[in-house]
Amino acid sequence: MANKILASFELMRMKNILLASIATPVGALLALGDLTSITNYPEVVFATTSVLFFMGAGNAMNDLRDIEIDRVAHPNRPLAREALSEKEAKRLTISLALLSLSSLVACCLMMDDERSYTLSIYGIVALLMLSYDSFLELKNKGLVGNVSISLLVAAVTLYGASSVGELTNPLIWYVSGVVFFVNLAREIIKDCQDLDADSETRVTLPMKIGLENSRMVAYVLTLFGIVMLYIPYWQGPFEFGQLLFQAPAMLVLITLNGPMWKGDDYVAATRLRIAMLLGLLGFILTLVV
Repeated sequence: MANKILASFELMRMKNILLASIATPVGALLALGDLTSITNYPEVVFATTSVLFFMGAGNAMNDLRDIEIDRVAHPNRPLAREALSEKEAKRLTISLALLSLSSLVACCLMMDDERSYTLSIYGIVALLMLSYDSFLELKNKGLVGNVSISLLVAAVTLYGASSVGELTNPLIWYVSGVVFFVNLAREIIKDCQDLDADSETRVTLPMKIGLENSRMVAYVLTLFGIVMLYIPYWQGPFEFGQLLFQAPAMLVLITLNGPMWKGDDYVAATRLRIAMLLGLLGFILTLVV
C-alpha cells in the first residue's frame, strides 16, 4: 500500500507541483503588492489547491498516454515500471480532477466579485490541457505543443492574481512572461533529451532543425526570460537595486550555455526548473525586504 501511495505521488510529479504551489500565491501577492494583505483573501488557498490537483491530474494523464514512450525514455516512471496499473492511474486522474473542480468552486464562492476572470483562466487552461493530451493531440506536434504547455504553466500566476480580483497590474504579466519563456526553453530541451524515444510518435523541433539549433533556440528563449525578469526592476514598480534578489535566477539562466552546448540536456532542463523557482522566490524577497 505504501509503495502505491509513493508511486501515486511520483506519477503526479511533485517537483512540478511544488513550483505551481509557489506560483499561484506569488501571483496573488504580486497583484496585491503587499505581503500582509493576502491574509484577507483565504480564497487564494483554494486557488492554490485547485492548481495542485489540476497539475497532478494533467501529469498523470500525460504519463498514461506516454507509457510506451516512457518504457524507452523514462523506464523508472511508475507506469513504465508497473508500480501502478493503468486502471489505478485512471482512477487517480479522475479523483484529482474532481478535487480540482471542487477547489475551484470553493474559491469562486469565497470571492466577492470578478469570478469571471478566475473561471475563464481555469477554462482556458483546461482546454489547453485537453488539447495537448487528447482531442487535438498537440503533444505530438512539436513546437505547437511546447507553446501550449508553456502557456498553461504561465497562466498559473495569472490565475493566482485573478483569485484576488486583480489582473491589471503589469507586474503579473511580466512574471508570467518569465515563466512562459523559461518553460518553453525547458520543453525544447526535454525534446532534445527524448529525441530517440519520440521518433515514432512525435515530430519535435529537434527532429526538424537538429539538436544543436534547437538548443540554440532554447538559449535565446532563456535570454528573453532574463529580459522579462529585468523589466520590473528597470521600469518599476521595483527599485533597480532590488534586482540583486534575482541574481541567483539570472546567473543560472546565463550560465546555461555551457550544458546546452555540451548536449547535457538533463542538467539544462533541471537548471531551467530551478531558475523558475529562484525567480519566483526573488519576487517574494523583493516584496518582503
